[in-house]
Amino acid sequence: MARVLHLLPRAGIALASITIRGDLEAGDEVTVAVLADGAGDGLPDGVRLERVPSEVSYEQLLERIFAADRVITW
Repeated sequence: MARVLHLLPRAGIALASITIRGDLEAGDEVTVAVLADGAGDGLPDGVRLERVPSEVSYEQLLERIFAADRVITW
């Protein structure tokens, strides 16, 4: 099981949802860090959602980037 971190800079990225579902189906631990208000709506169940910087600081985000096995930016 890989730790996958998706970085969403804006709302409405349909391809991200498709890819995230695939990661979940593969059994990966998926975290989505959203960098904009409204981003992250409509994500599949089982995703850990973190809003930057309101819930997670940029320093914490950097730690999560280095801790992840795979980081995908959108």
